[in-house]
Amino acid sequence: MTVQPVVIDLTTSGRGMSQVITVENSFDKPLPVELRIETLDLTPDGVKPTGKDSGELAVFPPQALIQPGQRQNFRVQYVGDPALAKSKHFFVTVAQLPVQTGDSRSNIQLLYNFQVLVSIAANGAKPTMTVASSEIGKNAEAAPVPVITVTNESAAHGYLSRGRVRVVQFAPDGREIFRKQLSGPELQQSIGYGLIGGGQTRRITLPVTLPQSNGTIETQLTPDP
Repeated sequence: MTVQPVVIDLTTSGRGMSQVITVENSFDKPLPVELRIETLDLTPDGVKPTGKDSGELAVFPPQALIQPGQRQNFRVQYVGDPALAKSKHFFVTVAQLPVQTGDSRSNIQLLYNFQVLVSIAANGAKPTMTVASSEIGKNAEAAPVPVITVTNESAAHGYLSRGRVRVVQFAPDGREIFRKQLSGPELQQSIGYGLIGGGQTRRITLPVTLPQSNGTIETQLTPDP
């Protein structure tokens, strides 16, 4: 099955309170699905599912049986406090339900789950994200890479992938030895959307291999207009 979109931004009032998730059945049999909601906690490395539903998000309908080649729309709506102090975040999981096959040879079924990130911000609120610090770290292959700490001073969430990040490295003697700008699509492909919650500070390793492990780096984040 296919699920669109996978990232949704809602507001606390008005037309932006709801949006549609479309699920298409690309199997050759009817597809039973259920949409499950869980609240997310922000962490220095991203988000953490809580396994709990706070009741601030509603989905209509919560279940459906989608025929082969057909689509089903599910409306996601914020029903919580309209006076949010800062952004809230949820996973809406589109879960394929098991079915009785009548085949006694095997009881194993491969079930698909898709997670949709849903974030809610107060009407008119905009993120204010800056790079608080930059350092040279190491990736899983022990190669030198930029590690940045991004701070969002606004109550509204933002996404690192909705901007550009410039990385410049200087040798110990002050010479510039490396310069690269990462576009939003490049960031999204390598690190995901890069969610930075309202009031959150997050450390992110950038997908750039630096020419050497010593010296210093400077990074600049430029949001898209």
